[in-house]
Amino acid sequence: MLTEQQAQAEAAPRFTHKQVLEILAGLMLAMLTSMIATSVVGTALPTIVGTLGGQDQLAWVASATLLTMTASTPLWGKLSDLYGRKFMFQVSLVVFAVSSIAAGFSQDMGQLIAARAVQGIGAGGLAALPQIILGDVVEPRERGRYSGYMGAVFGVSTVAGPLLGGFIVDNMSWRWTFWICVPLAVVAFVVIQKVLKLPLVRHDTKVDWWGATFITGGTTALMLLLSLGGKEFDWNSAWTYGLGALSLVMFGLAVVAERRAADPILPPRLFRNHTFVLTSVASLLVGAAMFGALMFLPQYLQIVKGMSPTGSGLMTLPMVLGLLVSSILVGRFVSQTGRWKIFPVAGMLLVALGLFLLSRLHVDSSLVVVGLDIAVLGIGLGASMQILILAAQNAVTRADLASTTSGVAFFRSLGGAVGVAAFGAILSNRLSAELISLAKAAHLPLTGGATPSLGSPDAIRHLPAPVLEVVLEAFTRAIHMVFLVGVPIAVLAAVATLMLKEIPLRSAQTTPATPADPTAPPVRAE
Repeated sequence: MLTEQQAQAEAAPRFTHKQVLEILAGLMLAMLTSMIATSVVGTALPTIVGTLGGQDQLAWVASATLLTMTASTPLWGKLSDLYGRKFMFQVSLVVFAVSSIAAGFSQDMGQLIAARAVQGIGAGGLAALPQIILGDVVEPRERGRYSGYMGAVFGVSTVAGPLLGGFIVDNMSWRWTFWICVPLAVVAFVVIQKVLKLPLVRHDTKVDWWGATFITGGTTALMLLLSLGGKEFDWNSAWTYGLGALSLVMFGLAVVAERRAADPILPPRLFRNHTFVLTSVASLLVGAAMFGALMFLPQYLQIVKGMSPTGSGLMTLPMVLGLLVSSILVGRFVSQTGRWKIFPVAGMLLVALGLFLLSRLHVDSSLVVVGLDIAVLGIGLGASMQILILAAQNAVTRADLASTTSGVAFFRSLGGAVGVAAFGAILSNRLSAELISLAKAAHLPLTGGATPSLGSPDAIRHLPAPVLEVVLEAFTRAIHMVFLVGVPIAVLAAVATLMLKEIPLRSAQTTPATPADPTAPPVRAE
């Protein structure tokens, strides 16, 4: 028997195809705003440091956003339950836009880092709420045809961000890398205000502040460890052990708080849901493999193949096209047939194959081969990412839709942070070992001790021929190991999805609307 709250949540409004497309346009604009704004900054970082100084604080510019985005993602879902999807979505847009404007006006690195941290809070909402709103608007059976387009936004922003960043740095002020997405955020705000009409249920409940505090605290400690370990402090240091212990304690307290809360942020019952647990595990693993590959592939293209940042960005187009086509085709097939399980399994195996093929690259590999390899990776990602969220949403009631969606998004972001940190450590250690080994074999003198510094790609290209040959071969071998480590991670994600039970997707025909309860809290349109 459903509770009053669940019964009201199950009664969802019906939207026409045209209305869904209008809503989807606003959601995709917001997602594009967040993702481009996150990726566009990377190209401008050298120029920003040259203007503001603070080279020693460079890691914080990227880490601050990643930290607050991951930590805030679960909170946005619960807040949207309490205060309405549309309202919280627009709040996240405003937070993101205002902090972007502030980042562009920064006069020193401290101001920029603070603005980026607030920007990450808004990005957390934009990462979770579009998927939650789509879950409210469209039943799972029909959702695939629309969610494929949302998956394609990720691929487009992967290429558009660095390319746009390079253009802005070359032709405008670096400050426009933060301001360029503000108009998109304004348009998304207006579109959602006009077209999204959802029932707003007033719940007589309190925010789970203890759960929010402990979840945020545990995530913050873990993200600080993963983002700054090996950079700001050694992995074998008091900082590492202290942050690790703090994270474990905070997560332990979060478990206690969530079990006692009347309306928890991450309800413990979700972790008794077989589908939620497996999709979260798979999302964490695919996040680690995906972000690890995407982070270090441009380094291979720039250092080994001698490509410019713009050129290396263009080389990711095969992955984007593969992701775009597969996500749209898979989404349409799922909507037509209702069958979905085969796609995340096959997708994860294709990701594993793509990473294995990338691990076989060498110094003289053709760019055509590189393009085909990353196209395989893109096809695998497109076939799996959105379907995992769809499977998780389909396995819970509407009352748990927001918590489930934000939970899966949280684990994917966390996996990405783990992947970047782990793969970065592997690349650094392997590179040092290979440089030392190859230099000794070539009878070249070593400078820089046991951990030689390579410098920028342009500086590497100006090295003497014998040294350059050693450096390129060492880096190629090191990145082999990075991609090779990603293969078993993707295979484990495939195993997790293989263990999923293929629950039939709900549709407007199979999910009857629940009659309104006259004693229930008032409902009005947002």
